[in-house]
Amino acid sequence: MATTDITTVKQRFGIIGTSELLDRALEVALRVAPTDLTVLVTGESGVGKEFFPQVIHAYSARKHNKYIAVNCAAIPEGTIDSELFGHEKGAFTGAFEARKGYFEEADGGTIFLDEVAELPHSTQARLLRVLQSGEFIRVGSSKVQKTDVRVVAATNVHLQEAILQGRFREDLYYRLATVPIVVPALRERRRDIPLLFRKFAADVAAQYRMPAVTLDDAAREMLMNYYWRGNIRQLKNVAEQISAIESSRLITAEVLSRYLPEVGHDAAPMAAPAARSEGEGFASERELLYKLLFDMRAEIGDLKRMVAELLQRAGGGRPEPSYDVKGLLPSSTVRTAPAETGRNDAIETTPVYAETEEVEVEEPRERTKADVLREQIVRALRHNNGRRREAAAELFMSERTLYRKIKELGIEE
Repeated sequence: MATTDITTVKQRFGIIGTSELLDRALEVALRVAPTDLTVLVTGESGVGKEFFPQVIHAYSARKHNKYIAVNCAAIPEGTIDSELFGHEKGAFTGAFEARKGYFEEADGGTIFLDEVAELPHSTQARLLRVLQSGEFIRVGSSKVQKTDVRVVAATNVHLQEAILQGRFREDLYYRLATVPIVVPALRERRRDIPLLFRKFAADVAAQYRMPAVTLDDAAREMLMNYYWRGNIRQLKNVAEQISAIESSRLITAEVLSRYLPEVGHDAAPMAAPAARSEGEGFASERELLYKLLFDMRAEIGDLKRMVAELLQRAGGGRPEPSYDVKGLLPSSTVRTAPAETGRNDAIETTPVYAETEEVEVEEPRERTKADVLREQIVRALRHNNGRRREAAAELFMSERTLYRKIKELGIEE
């Protein structure tokens, strides 16, 4: 594929960059576009995977037919079969009339399945049948229908690891990955970072009629060496923040550092699902467990200080009592005696020692991962006033996964 062709594609779709890895991915997309082969686009979140299905459709023989993009993670598990393959009237509660699915609507065109790794197993089986034979059945129907659809899928999950853990069908993976396209992460395109920042800053300046911000040499070097875990999406967010907040139009490294949070460089470039236990990934559970333990430790510390302060006030400033190891209860308590007639009005405090009779303390049951996950989900929902999207972002999971966990764990919202 000639360089001029790739340059034309970049100009048409607003793709910025001169990276060899980016050019290679675009070259593969252009070569496969005239065919009807299924394409799997992989890459980290925020790298711009959504542009490649558009390029493939625009340079294919199907370009005059429909192009439908479907975010598989945004559709609840109970309705995704109906959305993709349609349903008949009365197939389920609320199905007042028959409805076409996306595969039927996109007949003759292209369908883009974003976040394809989020599909449940039953839907994966239906999708495999469409890819193999072009056949599908509406929900609530027994009639087999045909469709002629070009499928392009995308994911930020390591599908081969998901296969080993039983979360994704191996036969479906090989059907989808007939032609794989890997979109490079932003940190692998260092020379493109200043170009992208300048483009985003210019867009903000044009939209709000203000001078565009520029970077000095030190800030530009800092921008290029940053890890960019959120990739292009994060870079755009930083450019917009700086353009809106900073009064000076020349950005120094000191100013830029305030907008670049510290991140570890050992983060996995793509979401790699680990072994599952009770339906949730071990890596996610470990993060939730750490977060819960830190919260519990802070709450216990606050509780200790509150109890000590109350006892010190009630005891007239006497030293803090020692605490029992098990129950965090003081080994001596303070009892307030009412003032007697004719005596000083000051309240007299008398130490009362704990009785020697042993109290049987029930040992708490061992906490399971499900208990930890339930508490963390409840905490996130309360913190976000029941808004699932914000709670899912806080828990580092998709909204559909959060919806499934709420049902599995019996959480009442």
